[in-house]
Amino acid sequence: MSAAATWPRAQLASPAPLSNTWRVQLTVARLTESLVDSYTRLGGINHLDGNNLPSQKTIATVTRTLLRLLFPGFFDDRVVHSSAIRVETAKLLECVAASLEAEFLKSLEYHPPADVPARDLPALARQTALEFLDSLPRLRGVLQTDVEAAYNGDPAALSREEIIVAYPFVEAIAVQRMAHELYRREVPLIPRIMTEWAHRRTGMDLHPGAQIGSHFFVDHCTGTVIGETSIIGDHVKMYQGVGLVARSLSAGRKLRYAKRHPTIENQVTIYAGATIVGGETIIGAGSTIGANVFLQHSVEPNSLVLMEEVKVKVLSKRELQADPFDVGL
Repeated sequence: MSAAATWPRAQLASPAPLSNTWRVQLTVARLTESLVDSYTRLGGINHLDGNNLPSQKTIATVTRTLLRLLFPGFFDDRVVHSSAIRVETAKLLECVAASLEAEFLKSLEYHPPADVPARDLPALARQTALEFLDSLPRLRGVLQTDVEAAYNGDPAALSREEIIVAYPFVEAIAVQRMAHELYRREVPLIPRIMTEWAHRRTGMDLHPGAQIGSHFFVDHCTGTVIGETSIIGDHVKMYQGVGLVARSLSAGRKLRYAKRHPTIENQVTIYAGATIVGGETIIGAGSTIGANVFLQHSVEPNSLVLMEEVKVKVLSKRELQADPFDVGL
């Protein structure tokens, strides 16, 4: 019999909740005092006595509603009939407009535009919310090209409906395209909150600043990283684990407005695990970048970039006399 089997049952049970004794109160008081003291001493990582920041929870809820508006019927828990679509859309728009206006105002109060007086921020928040919602029909048109690219580029896809309802890529690119609209309007904080929400859900890290053309598709998508100043043309296909990243960031904040990430021209395919580095790097139109390539310089249009001197050894385990893992690699 194991030692665990001989333990008293009381030791295996969950401990009873602590009673509110004076000793517990004293311990909590000490912990509170110590933690609050760190707020005063360290600062920087707490936000107290300032304007309210946008709510992550509210932005997540708003983003889900926006996906319902972009793809009616796909992100709903119940059937939406075409006869009721006008009423349903109006209700969703009214709800999301109010939430966006409130969150935009928090964001603008946190980092107000230099040329806008504080008294005008509520009106600016309202105008920005309405202009953003007015961009949804145009975004739907671009997203339709992304779905088409996914369907034409993935033989495993059963239908376009499967791509919308089941492929994490669609959610990630839809959120990025919406967040990019807000990024272009210089709305602080909220675009990044949106894309990081999608990042956690899909495994794709798409910065809201990236400029992404039509008919974009990332197959499998996990581990994809596209940096803020990346520029991607039309009909670009990527696979999992691709990174469009910056060179060394040792210069830190001095690089804030510099072009740090690559430019990918039209009709480029980038296979799994490839990393393309630097703001001056341009991948010419029609090129193919092979798997696991690490590229730090531009290539001409219609280039094929492959890894060289990669050795793969195949041996027969039956013929090995020694340790099968001792093969001289």
